[in-house]
Amino acid sequence: MNAIDRFLHYVTYYTTSDDSTGTSPSTERQKDLGRRLMEELTELGLRDIRMDSAGNVIATLPASGTEHAPVLALIAHMDTAPDAPGEHVKPRVVRYTGGDLSLNESVSLTEALCPGLSDHVGEDLIVTDGTTLLGADDKAGIAEIMTALEVLLGSDQPHGEVRVVFTTDEEIGCGVDGLDVAQLACDYGYTVDGGPV
Repeated sequence: MNAIDRFLHYVTYYTTSDDSTGTSPSTERQKDLGRRLMEELTELGLRDIRMDSAGNVIATLPASGTEHAPVLALIAHMDTAPDAPGEHVKPRVVRYTGGDLSLNESVSLTEALCPGLSDHVGEDLIVTDGTTLLGADDKAGIAEIMTALEVLLGSDQPHGEVRVVFTTDEEIGCGVDGLDVAQLACDYGYTVDGGPV
């Protein structure tokens, strides 16, 4: 499965966090995506796959063909912001031809709202119908990590151990609550969460 297909599937999970609950994770629904990711990690052959009490998903891709390589952690978050609706997301792929991009009769993406939009004329963009968040922050990062794992596993390239970490509640400032960072035992960690290409 490619990153786009994964992403289009992941955004259908309702994972909005809630800063009023006082629980960790702040919403149990975040664990629904976490359980699906655990299934996929199992299918890919990762090891030590677990979900901690805060809903964080952790897994390990063992090293292959190399010794003494640094342990790398790839990190992304499962929750979406509570600032706008995150349930019943209807993603679609559209060819951007320039100017304002109408999502529905009353909502459009504009250069003012999305600086840099005009740099993507002629490209396919993934958008919603304008009634919900898309959830690219950070389900796109999850899709990228899962696809990178699949590519790495399908290659003969030597690699060190890779730790995969999918956290909850990042959007409400609690993204590593309950996560035992020392237990990850990694040398380097990279958060895959947006930014320019």
